[in-house]
Amino acid sequence: MKLHFLILILFSAGPLSAADITAEKTGTVVHFALEGKSICDYQMQPGELPEGVSEAFKHGAHLHPLYSPSGKLVTGNHQPDHPWQRGVWIGWTKTEFGDSHPDFWNMGKDGKIAAEVRFEKLEKLWNGPAGGFVSRHVFLDHSHTPDEKVLNETWEVAVSQKPLDGTLTNVIDLTSTQTCAGEKPLKLPKYHYGGLGVRGSEQWNTVDAVTMLTSEGHDRKAGDNTKAKWVHLGGLVDGMPTGIAVLIHPSNFRFPQPLRLNPKNPQLCVAPSQDGDWSIEPGKPYVSKYRLLVFDGKPDAKWIEAQWQSYSQNP
Repeated sequence: MKLHFLILILFSAGPLSAADITAEKTGTVVHFALEGKSICDYQMQPGELPEGVSEAFKHGAHLHPLYSPSGKLVTGNHQPDHPWQRGVWIGWTKTEFGDSHPDFWNMGKDGKIAAEVRFEKLEKLWNGPAGGFVSRHVFLDHSHTPDEKVLNETWEVAVSQKPLDGTLTNVIDLTSTQTCAGEKPLKLPKYHYGGLGVRGSEQWNTVDAVTMLTSEGHDRKAGDNTKAKWVHLGGLVDGMPTGIAVLIHPSNFRFPQPLRLNPKNPQLCVAPSQDGDWSIEPGKPYVSKYRLLVFDGKPDAKWIEAQWQSYSQNP
């Protein structure tokens, strides 16, 4: 851990080179860019909502927007059909916490916020060949007075752009570490979604506009409720094919992990609760690691598999 943070310090030291990722904090957002061209944003505290969307859905602690190397927007945010879905986020749906059942996924769905994942602090921010940040979130149960902390979460995110076997790719490494905030566990009964969520571009909102592909060769319909090492979500953006591949690290709980591939909108979830009841216990951190590859062009299963093989060897 000490070596890891030393590396972060080295990345943040000294003048930027032309090929360095810049990480700029502006208001409620950390903006990542390369030579002035946007790669992604980290929305810390709640930001602006689209017109007509209830304030109940105003949340932070997520990544959005994400762009391909050519500048195509691949994520959606607060869309009319599911306004609680926001770019790339992590939340649990069906839960048991003492005598309550906080839902950290459908936040604001009933017009009120009974549970919430809230940004708490930006611990570190750096520029470099891989820019990034370390931040803290807290999972809050609002069904009690006062609010009760359920989980503390740390996000470590690194952002880079590089050619991977001939394909220019925006790479986002995300490591989430969740720990119990007190002596009570968060029980997670079997459920078909909850975990890492990704909402695709609004240009994919019609059912036939989006494609999905898993490491096992399944499409959207056949891949729902199956397990995989990686999954791709894509379609046309401004007339050109582009998309995002989610690589799942083999150290993750219940790897290869179960998937929820939404049949009605461009959204997927890596959902470990599909495999049965489990829990996050006091004193036992729950760590999950994902690599997001954002690239232009149609998905090539052999290429994505090669990138997963490389990622899987990184501890």
